[in-house]
Amino acid sequence: MSPADRQAKIVNIIRERNRVAVDELASLLKISKETIRRDLSELARIGKIQKFHGGASMPMMTGEGPFSDRMGENAAAKASIAAEAMKLIAPGETVLIDTGSTTLYFAEKLAGISRLTVVTNSADIARVVSLTSSHSKTFLLGGEFNADNRQTVGSMAVSQVRSFRAHHAVLTIGALDLRTGVMDFCIEEAQVARAMIEQAESVTVLVDSSKFGRIASFEVCSLDRVTTLVCDQSPPEEIHAALIKAGVTLVIAGQ
Repeated sequence: MSPADRQAKIVNIIRERNRVAVDELASLLKISKETIRRDLSELARIGKIQKFHGGASMPMMTGEGPFSDRMGENAAAKASIAAEAMKLIAPGETVLIDTGSTTLYFAEKLAGISRLTVVTNSADIARVVSLTSSHSKTFLLGGEFNADNRQTVGSMAVSQVRSFRAHHAVLTIGALDLRTGVMDFCIEEAQVARAMIEQAESVTVLVDSSKFGRIASFEVCSLDRVTTLVCDQSPPEEIHAALIKAGVTLVIAGQ
């Protein structure tokens, strides 16, 4: 296992359990405690975890509340989705990324791709990308700041999105069904996502299987505007057929 893969596993374990001891990590990963300590020091340096005597926890930067809770939910599935989505991005491209737990996992994977221009309304995503050594540029959109999920929204953020042209928009969503397509539960987040779609050549949606067949209050886009959908499980038959009919490329993580 490479150091990068090992450290990604450590972060996922901490997200799932919130606090983990060095001894426990060494036992789970079957590696020495000295290696675990070195990995924790490196992960703490780049802000992905917070060390304490004998172990580590999630950093305070992700806050206490719904977004922090979502980071620990379905961690393995989100990491797998992020790893597949990363394969769609090439060095030197411009990527618009909206706020979400799965897109934060995705942003972490971008460390292996050089010379990217990343534009986001997520302070956490901007921080993760800017701390990499991949010579990428990071632009954090201005606007009204939401402290829970550390994002900017509103007319200022939407206006600034329109200053960019991008190869990709990579988005998380609240729901997806046959009638409306892609939806979100927050109107401000839906507005930012729509602006990103308008400025991108391709649209990649990252979604876990719990979102299929659900309804959310605000439309983001129809299915035929989605270029690629990356998910952890195959969608139900009717939704699968509708995605194919709309010309969406379907990527199932791990297949």
